[in-house]
Amino acid sequence: MSHLLSLTRAARLVGVNRVELQKKMKSGELLAFDGMVAFKDLLACYPDAQLEDISEYKRVMQIKERAFGKRVLERMLPDAEVLATRITDLSKRLTRSEAQVGQFNALLGKIWDKFRETEQQGGGEAGAAISALRHWLEHEVAQAMEPGFTNPLAIKDGVLSVLSAQVTLLPSKQDFLVEGQATLLEAALRAGVSLNYGCSGGNCGLCKGRVVSGQVKKTRHHDYPLTEAEKEQGVVLMCSNTAVSDVVIEAAVTDGVQDIPFQQISASLKAKASLNDEVMLLHLQTPRSQRLRFLAGQGVLLKVGASYTSELPIASCPCDDRNLLFHVHRQPGNLFSDYVFDKLKNNETIEVEGPQGEFILHEQSGRPLFFFAFDGGFAPIKSLIEHAMSLEAESIHLHWIGSTPQQIYLPNVGRAWDDALDSFDYAEHVADFDLRVMNARRETQLHEYLALVGKRQNELMQGDIYLTGPHAAVQAAERFFLALGLHGSRIFTEAVK
Repeated sequence: MSHLLSLTRAARLVGVNRVELQKKMKSGELLAFDGMVAFKDLLACYPDAQLEDISEYKRVMQIKERAFGKRVLERMLPDAEVLATRITDLSKRLTRSEAQVGQFNALLGKIWDKFRETEQQGGGEAGAAISALRHWLEHEVAQAMEPGFTNPLAIKDGVLSVLSAQVTLLPSKQDFLVEGQATLLEAALRAGVSLNYGCSGGNCGLCKGRVVSGQVKKTRHHDYPLTEAEKEQGVVLMCSNTAVSDVVIEAAVTDGVQDIPFQQISASLKAKASLNDEVMLLHLQTPRSQRLRFLAGQGVLLKVGASYTSELPIASCPCDDRNLLFHVHRQPGNLFSDYVFDKLKNNETIEVEGPQGEFILHEQSGRPLFFFAFDGGFAPIKSLIEHAMSLEAESIHLHWIGSTPQQIYLPNVGRAWDDALDSFDYAEHVADFDLRVMNARRETQLHEYLALVGKRQNELMQGDIYLTGPHAAVQAAERFFLALGLHGSRIFTEAVK
């Protein structure tokens, strides 16, 4: 078993996120070797981790004991063949370790014999010094070999290596864990890694990756034909294979909106729900073989009924590319809005075209994230925040400003995030005027609220600012942050009707 761990695996072992480990590495509290950490250093930094050395094992056993159902258990665990391979690999490593311990003990025996021989030859003070050194070494070795001590992180890592496998991508050097029966593509999307892909159903071949090291297994049929040359080179489809062992794969990662193709998909309405009298939630589901590839913050064009259309931001995360959420606001006299509120039925077909827009998360900045949603601007913000969470962003702040209390139509979502995450901060504010129409007095009121936010949160001037909502409110807020001295390259805006 390797003595060095990647940040992804180390974070999982001690129950923290990668950001916390990176902070400790920068401060010198945790030693690192080319981005990797050692078991002993990790344990020294997190001694309480001993208390949860087999938490992953307990989690699986609890599912069994509760008889939660065969389908849930199968989704949590890898399939039988993968599980057997991982256990076999762990057994081989254990056997090698036991053989090495045997060789080490034999070597120690030879060393003690050599010491005694040297003692007899030296005599006098030299012999006494050598004898004292031998006794000290024997004592230290005996303590180090004490059978009562076990490294809890090593135990936990052994369990984790059976339940999951780590994937490292080249050349981006991003990594993620594959758990249960997820494919490589599914696991990457859940971890916020934007792999290049198309249909996700094995038809287009856009999710090709070359296995550099490690073992993968085909778990789903695909119609896309790989050439013999590609097979010999280790090329696989990420949507149809899972990781059997830790693997290194060469695969393309999306660099920006220019890498996302235009798509036309016939989705169906899985459900619609009234969030309040003025806002309707639409849950669309795409066909299994044709999922929407998009980046968090982007939108699409929806067509319903007799070709009634509307451009709407997607209010869900790219990690679930088959289930798309939208927030539709009531607009009396608007054909699309009237149809959605009054006529749209479950299972009805809705045409989806897109994605479109460049209001996306700038993942590489590493700065604190401040999101300001004005009225219906919460929809794209929700998508961005869910993506930021999957990336374990260091600090996330959400301020929802509504013209009226009714415009803050999903307050429990922000409150739940605030309660669940230490790195998340949520606040809401009612302007008591229509944010779609700004004048000098209203802009002053808005600036006063934003100034209070800045005073309370020292990170604001070091952060990235994301503004969405009615055009007038977004422009007013942008003017405020520019006047504070924030550079325009750190302020991202999107007008939402």
